[in-house]
Amino acid sequence: MTGGGRRLMLLRHAKSDWADAGTPDAARPLSRDGRAACALVARHFSAEGLAPDLILCSSALRTRQTVRRIAAALPPNVPVLTEDRLYLASADQLLVRLREIDDGVPNVLLVGHNPGIHALAAGLLPPADRLRIPTFPTAALAVLELGSRRWAELGPAGTRFGSFVTPKASRRGT
Repeated sequence: MTGGGRRLMLLRHAKSDWADAGTPDAARPLSRDGRAACALVARHFSAEGLAPDLILCSSALRTRQTVRRIAAALPPNVPVLTEDRLYLASADQLLVRLREIDDGVPNVLLVGHNPGIHALAAGLLPPADRLRIPTFPTAALAVLELGSRRWAELGPAGTRFGSFVTPKASRRGT
């Protein structure tokens, strides 16, 4: 990253297990497919040299498990802030939280849920780039390059599309 820009990585949690209909939503664990997808996401983090300086994670079990399963591909001792207010947060709520980040933190990974995470990605990109992220399936990762030098100024101005990958695309090698 050059010029003092920032990088925002948006990761939707991996697929959760719906086997027990009585399990509260926030307590649903990852499914077998979700755990496998985490391995693909971790490989992508390693291959692309993606290194967050801070992880913001929803308090739901499936988001926390997603972070744990990709942790080996992340810098050691990266701070993870698990926050109730990120659980099922809207794009506006996520943006408010991101704008609170200290300016000394250049790269952030936000692990959350749809529809908020997809709406946030779309809302931060110029209209032409929004087409690059038509859907945001489980374990999808969007990387946005931010022109702003301050998190408090985070918005569409100066935000550029970096990359978007899904586990399905990772399996195909695309």
